[in-house]
Amino acid sequence: MKIDKTLQPVSTVSVNDGKRRTDVTPATDTSQEDSVHLSANVAKLQNIDSSSATGSIVNSARVQEIKQAISEGNFQINPGVVADRLLETVKELIQSKKGAA
Repeated sequence: MKIDKTLQPVSTVSVNDGKRRTDVTPATDTSQEDSVHLSANVAKLQNIDSSSATGSIVNSARVQEIKQAISEGNFQINPGVVADRLLETVKELIQSKKGAA
């Protein structure tokens, strides 16, 4: 196999040296308008976003209390409460999936 020595180094190749693509067709009709339809849930999301921006969702004082209790070894975990709340969350997720379908 021979190496072709007629190739130019990259630094000397200009943009006009290559062939132009003929398969790309420019858009000729610019009169079309794009439209977007937003559902009614947009207002709900905007309300949630604005309320979270104005007020803190996290109770930082409570978080500090829990951190301190964990570091001191005084934090008590009630497995029954954890299980109950986990089941409530799963039920809510299942109901929301049924409502969305």
